[in-house]
Amino acid sequence: MIDVDGYLAVLGVARPAAPTLEALRALHRAQAERVPYETLDIHLGRPTGIGAAESVARILRGRGGYCFHLNGAFAALLTALGYDVTLHRAGVQGTPEAPAGASGDHLALTVPLDGERWLVDTGLAGAIHEPLPLREGTYTQGPFTYGMARSTAEPGGWRFTHDPRGAFTAMDFAPGPVELSSFAAEHVRLSTSAESGFVRVLAAYLRDAKGADVLRGRVLRRVDAGGTEERTIDSADDWYDVLTGVFHLDLTDVDAPARAALWDRVVIAHHDWETAQRR
Repeated sequence: MIDVDGYLAVLGVARPAAPTLEALRALHRAQAERVPYETLDIHLGRPTGIGAAESVARILRGRGGYCFHLNGAFAALLTALGYDVTLHRAGVQGTPEAPAGASGDHLALTVPLDGERWLVDTGLAGAIHEPLPLREGTYTQGPFTYGMARSTAEPGGWRFTHDPRGAFTAMDFAPGPVELSSFAAEHVRLSTSAESGFVRVLAAYLRDAKGADVLRGRVLRRVDAGGTEERTIDSADDWYDVLTGVFHLDLTDVDAPARAALWDRVVIAHHDWETAQRR
């Protein structure tokens, strides 16, 4: 069981009278705008699980997570509200050269409504703002253009392609249903391996109707119809103000020594990145 009313209060959405497409769109928009994609606990050295109840509790405490947390929690909420939700093994490709396919590093959701099936995904690092129909075509949401097509790497599955200004290139997902627990081993790898991008760079994303806010290490970007604005954050105070003000993160459980250590880690990682860029 999850605290549905508490979750809806975080989203600022009234309990729907019925599981309609209109209500699904409102719930999806609210989660994309209010619950950040973020990897803070990895860099604080605080291991997390991916059980739906635990992830919902994180959201109620003013935190977010990445796809296993966000979509796992959202699937539990939608199910409690009467939606028929299917969890899918998926894979995100960061560059055009990356192999296509549902590698298992992402959890995608689909929901059947109004005679067709919809991609529901609040864990795609600032990507879709509302659900997308599983129908081949091009879709515009705010300043971003997305594509939906049949996956050639996953028979019966689908391939979502991101706007070139996004955090990744594409995502494939397999057609069959899976259990949330099937992602446990991949979650451990993504959150602990030195090869994982989540471990190398602290990140946070939020999507809204007009664009997306992106924090990677010390670099803050705003991507919207006007282009991309970027700045490097120079102080710990400013950086923590961004986490709480832009990304709505509740950091009351992070004391002063932990904040200092985290900022030092972010500064060192940024320096290493700058050094690598000059080579």
